[in-house]
Amino acid sequence: MRADRAFRLIVTRAGRAPALLADVERSDHVEIVEIDSGEVVLFWDCPPHAASRLARTLREEMALLEADEFLARWSAYEQASVDADADTP
Repeated sequence: MRADRAFRLIVTRAGRAPALLADVERSDHVEIVEIDSGEVVLFWDCPPHAASRLARTLREEMALLEADEFLARWSAYEQASVDADADTP
């Protein structure tokens, strides 16, 4: 089953302004929710512009990849971003 049939992408902006005009301190949320269970599978807090780019990329990949491939690929991305944050002082 393709990822766009198994998962739902939810982008929550922390303010009303679009990403281009948003305050740099704002943190938007990007979630991947499993449709069958309703549970959040992947979650990111990003600056507004990064959240927009991430959502665009996720939408494209959800349309192309199978659900298992998508989850494996983006779980690795999530772990890499967590590891990078842990290394930053």
